[in-house]
Amino acid sequence: MRSGSYKWAVVGMLWCICLLNYADRQAIFSVFPLLEKEMNLTPVQLGLLGSAFAWVYGLGAPFAGLIVDRIRRTRAILGGLQAWSVICCATAVSTKFGHLFFFRAAEGLGETFYYPASVSLLSDYHGKATRSRALGLHQTSVYMGTIAGGFFAGLIGQHYGWRWSFVIFGGLGILLGLFLTRALQEPVRGAAEEQPATVQQLSVREAWATILSQPAALALMAAFVCANFVAVVLLSWMPKFLYEKFGMSLAAAGLSATLFAQLASFTGAFTGGWLADKWVQKTVRGRIAVQLVGVVAGAPFVALCGSTQTVAWLVVALTGWGFFKGLYDANIFASVFDVIPPAARGATAGLMNCVGWLLGGGIAPVVVGFVAQRTNLGFAIAATSVVYILAGLCLLLAMLKIRKQVACP
Repeated sequence: MRSGSYKWAVVGMLWCICLLNYADRQAIFSVFPLLEKEMNLTPVQLGLLGSAFAWVYGLGAPFAGLIVDRIRRTRAILGGLQAWSVICCATAVSTKFGHLFFFRAAEGLGETFYYPASVSLLSDYHGKATRSRALGLHQTSVYMGTIAGGFFAGLIGQHYGWRWSFVIFGGLGILLGLFLTRALQEPVRGAAEEQPATVQQLSVREAWATILSQPAALALMAAFVCANFVAVVLLSWMPKFLYEKFGMSLAAAGLSATLFAQLASFTGAFTGGWLADKWVQKTVRGRIAVQLVGVVAGAPFVALCGSTQTVAWLVVALTGWGFFKGLYDANIFASVFDVIPPAARGATAGLMNCVGWLLGGGIAPVVVGFVAQRTNLGFAIAATSVVYILAGLCLLLAMLKIRKQVACP
């Protein structure tokens, strides 16, 4: 394994890939009003566009994780980047709901390999002393990508039509993949552990048995379901909420819905990574404790996001939610990797993405669309604060279940 500055250069390369990953995902939400008008879509159909990605992404994640544990992760990362970028470009040919639904689902399949491969790869460049900071820094690309996708998709759509948003983002991904082909190198599995040893490949049954035998890991997955539910609701519906309630333009709504929350999450992820790396030196529950603070303190801000009547308070709500979301996000995979050995980390990340997106993100847009049709969108968004409280309870359970002798100290 290369050492020194290269392990941080890897974070930088993956940061750029993940930024485009999330820009592609977020782009469609900022052009919801244009799609609604051009194709006469209902709120439930718009919600289904958000869910289509999550369903396929989640269903493919366990298989992607198992594959990632068996192949070069750089191949999975760069191959996935090229695949989802081509699909993103192809979305521009859509003329009806069925086309959009198909391409959103296909993009989920293209992106499903990225996270299991990237977090597994980073965990072999960064050990206990820097793992939360490295994964937290990588996580900040999610926020920057969300801002870029939200703002530029709205801006491009406002002036040139929604199709050009997908062509531009997809084209940038194709070019980036070609540029990084030689630069991104595969590390030795398990090389960053305090007592490095040859990592024996696990069978599918052994990998699943390893994961299911850790109650703390299962509780962390349940928390991720709840946290992802809330995050997907705010990311998918907030642009439309601002467009309708405050009369913002598409570009302004797309930017406002992402800028304050994501910049705050950027700061929160740095803070959460630093705190967790310090706290885990004193207790194996340190990373989970930081996550617990994130969801419990973030819940009131989620409620305020949907109930506020002024733009000023909305900015406060989005900023507060974003910061505490960053505390949680920085340790999503770092926490579970404290109880899962290197040979099963890809499978673990894949399973987490599966449950998080199928049971959380996969149903969130449709549930909120359904509730919004019967009440209003603001109420539907505010009500999801209860789900954050459920996430906190799951994290408390994880803290009670985590073992003193963890799999990878």
